[in-house]
Amino acid sequence: MLVESCIPVVPSADLEKSLRFWADGLGLTMDRPMRKDGRLIGCMVHNERLSFWLNQRAGTPIKPDDYHGLSLYWSPGDLHAIRERLLRLGFQASGIEDRDYGQTEFFVVDDDGYTHCFGVATSDLVNTRPARPA
Repeated sequence: MLVESCIPVVPSADLEKSLRFWADGLGLTMDRPMRKDGRLIGCMVHNERLSFWLNQRAGTPIKPDDYHGLSLYWSPGDLHAIRERLLRLGFQASGIEDRDYGQTEFFVVDDDGYTHCFGVATSDLVNTRPARPA
């Protein structure tokens, strides 16, 4: 195999603030911090299966209005639990919706303005939906 892994580099205006989503929200571990003048300018966030490099955004720390950046699609083990966790941390999450293409999803925009979609196959949720009040 020519390529065995890939680590996306995610630019951030404020890495300490970004860790609220990546570490607190997603439960990833921060590792290999790089600092300049006491300020965090780069770090790895990871678990046993995923790795991302968070890096200080080059140029202006302010995201231009027309900047799309990147979008990430996450496949959580428990869609409802990760949504509740992110809501408790103060992130605004969309409602969970069943899509016509067979996925059940919700969206969150992190503190850097990046869109994260969390989704699972709708068929996988049949027995895991929270009970509805009577």
